Amino acid sequence: MKIQTVSYMKEHANHLELDNPILVTQNGKPKYVIQDANDYEEQQQALALLKLINLSEAGLIELGDAFGDD
Repeated sequence: MKIQTVSYMKEHANHLELDNPILVTQNGKPKYVIQDANDYEEQQQALALLKLINLSEAGLIELGDAFGDD
């Protein structure tokens, strides 16, 4: 992940390459992460899938408990 300052981002916002996310710092501290919109959408879909898997596994555990399975 690239690291840039807010000042740099202001000066170069029109010419950014978002091959990888950029961590933007302000006063030396992480403030923002900028990433490609398609990458963000893929990340959100992956998180949603992981949540569904987690919920289904929890449901199977509860179902197993209801029937006495270990």
